[in-house]
Amino acid sequence: MKTVRVHGYGGVEVLKYEEVEKPEPGEGQVRVRLEAVGVNFIDIYHRMGRYQGTLPLTLGQEGGGVVDAIGANVAEVKPGDRVVYAGVQGSYAEYAIVPVSSLVPVPQGVDLKIATAVTLQGITAHYLALSTYPLKKGETALIHAAGGGTGGLLVQIAKLRGAHVIGTVSTEEKAILAREAGADTVINYAQTDFEAEVKKLTNGKGVDVVYDSVGKDTFEKSLNCLRKRGYMVLFGQSSGSVSPIDPQILNAKGSLFLTRPTLGHYISDRAELTGRTNDLFQWIADGRLRVLVDKTFPLANVAEAHRYLEDRKSKGKILLIP
Repeated sequence: MKTVRVHGYGGVEVLKYEEVEKPEPGEGQVRVRLEAVGVNFIDIYHRMGRYQGTLPLTLGQEGGGVVDAIGANVAEVKPGDRVVYAGVQGSYAEYAIVPVSSLVPVPQGVDLKIATAVTLQGITAHYLALSTYPLKKGETALIHAAGGGTGGLLVQIAKLRGAHVIGTVSTEEKAILAREAGADTVINYAQTDFEAEVKKLTNGKGVDVVYDSVGKDTFEKSLNCLRKRGYMVLFGQSSGSVSPIDPQILNAKGSLFLTRPTLGHYISDRAELTGRTNDLFQWIADGRLRVLVDKTFPLANVAEAHRYLEDRKSKGKILLIP
């Protein structure tokens, strides 16, 4: 089968599209014939060595397809079932071995590519808005990168929770997407000081929570946008890593809370995983959650997909098609 691996860390030149032997599922495992593969920033971090694994490393942590073979003691799915998963390394391939505990059946009426596109980013948006900081009706959230894949989903879920949403974007094109997702106010931070604008919009009080996937370029000003005892939720670093901070800064700025969540800790068992995906699939079926697939690339063109994401051009989900 074809796969994409890295044998050393670096730029897109380290991505190798190569032939490997098709793997066999072991006990509690399933082999999935992949039809769509999600591209995410964590894949870039793995490629660059920011997060390191055992080399050679097959990239990708999100996929959707059809069950091709099952190992011993697997009763939850059968060959032919449509499934998706996230958080399992090795999806940049034609086939993937996945623990059955990580697989989610895709209900009839939900397109498999849409289900794949929503899995990692949708679960992320779900846990951010319902668990990391459970938004309540009438609260105000500042969401960075509100015109991107995760950001657009997070805006929609925040609105489902009854929150007021201020979104930031880097281009006017993404501002349109953020508004379409439901953001009440959109700030183009390439043109406007978002800190000053947020303070103006909140009459100096600040927002209840900031959801920040940008990192280095927005972190310090994001802290200044919070109300007293507000929550800073840093869940990504598309502009680079945040510099170490003195915890006293949190005290000085209003006894703030700072958390750096990660997906695995919010889908710690199958019940938690399926609870989140059931919500997502139901919202999609009801028309309350819109999933935007921006671009698809053949698996062999993975370098082009990485460049597109790294240049922050994405206006929704990027998929690889094996």
